[in-house]
Amino acid sequence: MTNHIVLFEPLMPANTGNIARTCAGTNTVLHLIKPLGFTINDKTVKRAGLDYWDKVEIVYHENLPEFLATVPDKKRLFVVSKFAKRAYSQADYTSENNDEDNYLLFGKETTGLPEAFMRQYEECAIRIPQNDENIRALNLSNSTAIVIYEVLRQQGFPNLEMSHLYENDKLK
Repeated sequence: MTNHIVLFEPLMPANTGNIARTCAGTNTVLHLIKPLGFTINDKTVKRAGLDYWDKVEIVYHENLPEFLATVPDKKRLFVVSKFAKRAYSQADYTSENNDEDNYLLFGKETTGLPEAFMRQYEECAIRIPQNDENIRALNLSNSTAIVIYEVLRQQGFPNLEMSHLYENDKLK
């Protein structure tokens, strides 16, 4: 099973760089749906991703329909939106044989996902609970981290170190 974070037309290079770093640390594939609001060589993107870029598998898509054509099972597509009716923690990200990939689709920082698309995929939509009276939305980078770690928690954190010891551990 592979997990995929998918960004629809991301605008802010620092967000994408931070998300790439999260992908590197969680063995998650990063998909970028064009147009991007920056070039991938932008120094802000590179700085936010630090020296982890070679650890991230990045897949580019020309548009949303092209990306959707690559998803083998739409039941494994999770559309993250503040307009969803179910919380991200209520979705099941596991599969019987650990052979089904999960795709976590996040919208553009300013406008989210297209309304027509959201209506078509309403049953796939999940939400991070928030106080809508205080904010429009959480930061995109924070949102991806929240959701991917719930996915990984449900999967038992596969191929991730649960603890780390230092050679000269000050806590011993």
